[in-house]
Amino acid sequence: MALAGLFLVVFLLVHLGINLMLLVDDGGHSFSVAANFMATNPVIRIMEVVLFGGFLLHMVFGVLVSIRNRFSRPVRYQHRSATETSPFSRYMFHSGIIVFIFLVLHFIDFYCIKIGLVAPPEGIDRHDFYHRTIVLFSDKGYAGIYLACFLFLGIHLNHAFQAAFQTIGLNHNKYVETIKTASTLYAIVVAGGFMVIPVWFMFFR
Repeated sequence: MALAGLFLVVFLLVHLGINLMLLVDDGGHSFSVAANFMATNPVIRIMEVVLFGGFLLHMVFGVLVSIRNRFSRPVRYQHRSATETSPFSRYMFHSGIIVFIFLVLHFIDFYCIKIGLVAPPEGIDRHDFYHRTIVLFSDKGYAGIYLACFLFLGIHLNHAFQAAFQTIGLNHNKYVETIKTASTLYAIVVAGGFMVIPVWFMFFR
């Protein structure tokens, strides 16, 4: 689960970089060029399959680990420890569920339209993600849902990043604080970067 999660961490940076091109004031040209490259490059198409596998593995193992932890201590402690784990750790499964729901929504909004499983809005080509984004984020209620989901993504990432390094054994006292700091910065940059996009289309475009 940790290795699949670290793979997804790298993917999110790439995805964010491409999506931020939506903010370039050129009518969507830069974003469309990048999106077209990602959609047509054969290496990227192969990585797309790997990406789906990464998502699947991460979610399946996440559920299995949660079930195993639950059955390993069916009766909870009567008193909470003063050194109890952080809320980010305790609610990883819950934030993961919200992120999963968001992924389903996001796939319906974009990927399912691209491959023809869902009809695009009238007047918009199924490969025209730029104008599809404009339509989505013109609805402030819908954009608000995206913003809330990105917030939970940041919460999930903040603990997941450092937990993954701990799982693979890189949790020495010499650099544990560095990993924690990097984890927090990564979560802020990724979640904040994605949140900028709906805010931009709602209020500044």
